[in-house]
Amino acid sequence: RLFDLDPDLLPLFQYNCKQFASPQECLSAPEFLDHIRKVMLVIDAAVSHLENLSCLEEYLCNLGKKHQAVGVKVESFSTVGESLLYMLEKCLGAAFSPEVQEAWSKLYSAVVKAMQRGWETLPEGD
Repeated sequence: RLFDLDPDLLPLFQYNCKQFASPQECLSAPEFLDHIRKVMLVIDAAVSHLENLSCLEEYLCNLGKKHQAVGVKVESFSTVGESLLYMLEKCLGAAFSPEVQEAWSKLYSAVVKAMQRGWETLPEGD
């Protein structure tokens, strides 16, 4: 769903300088699947530390810096969030109530805000 929502994200996923010809090629690449596992580990860490997300602040900030360094735009995280909610809705079915959706949205938003703090701000006028 990610590349359906924003096909411009595909070029960000280049492993060993290989550019994927199609979203399907990227989605089946072992490196992309490994990236998805890492994303889910971040989500798992956030869920595990739900009562104290601030303990993940430095880690998430550094993760934001890494994403910035490879050309990810902050706006792209809303597309990732939409894809995450879509996946949860498909997996949970009727259990994906409006309350569950709101809770996941809040958690994801908190993770993204912490990652955004890793972006370097440009000086005024640049």
